[in-house]
Amino acid sequence: MFMTVSHPAIQPIGPDAVAVPGAPRIHDLTPRALHARLLDNAAARRRRAIERRQARRAEDAAYWLHAAPVAVRKAQDIRCGSSFAPLP
Repeated sequence: MFMTVSHPAIQPIGPDAVAVPGAPRIHDLTPRALHARLLDNAAARRRRAIERRQARRAEDAAYWLHAAPVAVRKAQDIRCGSSFAPLP
């Protein structure tokens, strides 16, 4: 039986409204915010690789370790391509 959820029972608290299904996406990120999010994503991938390596899961660790530079490259492209105002 297929049931649709009209209103989610869980409501987001804080800025991450995307975490709840059916919530509106945040599309208008500034270049600096997107750059920070991508670098955080790369760091999370590296941490995940370390966790997998400690759990003796070499294939998973290799995947996450090789996935991290993709996010760093995207962050670098954003930094070089857009007007990145210097911090005060």
